[in-house]
Amino acid sequence: MQIINQLMAHAIALVPRPLVRQLSRRYIAGQSLPEALIRVRELNAIGCAVTLDVLGEDISSITEARKTAMQYLEVLTAIRQNGLSANLSVKPSAIGLLVDAKECARLSAEIVTSAESVENFVCFDMEDITCTQLEIELFKHLARTHGNVGLALQAYLKRTYQDVAELARPDSSLRICKGIYAEDEQHLIPNARKDRTAINEHFLAHVAHCFEMNAFVSVATHDEALILQIISLVKKKFIDKKQFEFQMLLGVCEPLRDKLLGAGFHVRIYVPFGPDWYGYSVRRLKENPEIAGYLAKALIGR
Repeated sequence: MQIINQLMAHAIALVPRPLVRQLSRRYIAGQSLPEALIRVRELNAIGCAVTLDVLGEDISSITEARKTAMQYLEVLTAIRQNGLSANLSVKPSAIGLLVDAKECARLSAEIVTSAESVENFVCFDMEDITCTQLEIELFKHLARTHGNVGLALQAYLKRTYQDVAELARPDSSLRICKGIYAEDEQHLIPNARKDRTAINEHFLAHVAHCFEMNAFVSVATHDEALILQIISLVKKKFIDKKQFEFQMLLGVCEPLRDKLLGAGFHVRIYVPFGPDWYGYSVRRLKENPEIAGYLAKALIGR
């Protein structure tokens, strides 16, 4: 079955869009903000915090970038008005990084400043290698004057050792994830493309360095073996639970999520929403062959 799942993951582009959309409803909180807020309330009710992502990185104009930025400002208002435990995740490409870097920086500052005014937080997602350095520079620029900004870093990149060493500070906030983009081998740690578990030792090293530097770290993974290693490290180093949190995707590994909550750990769920659901869905299905296997079953059912 594993081989079938992997084959299906590589054949996602051939799957009818309506079927992808049907499956994606578990992992995307609808197309509108009101739909997303329902999911946030449900997650808050069981003890999970949330980070909200407005889908739409495939923009081609500054007009679209400004529209996305306005949506994030609306999300901030809704979080405050509804008293929700939620912050923001922003993809810089969705607010113009690859179209007009200066305007992207201005829009980013506007979002971060607005979040700061209501005591909220913004984490900038990491994207593919063409964006990596640009996004790190954007983060550094914002972090000079704002204390409510974080950045995601991908453990499967060789350069992440250098990036963590530079960015992990007592007042910084980093999210460590494995990485999902199809990068050239020259950028990746050995075997990262063939074996996702090969990333684990590097992931663990980055989290350990963040702990050593007293940086806040978001541990973004569904790999239970890796999570157990993180917990072991936390106990060994006597790390305060306020110094980190586990992050998981909406609709993925919910029994593990509940186990972490039951053990008293902070858990934040990444909740994407918006009309631009297809690209996100395809990436997640490719990342998780088990999910892709559900597609195979659905096609057979048809």
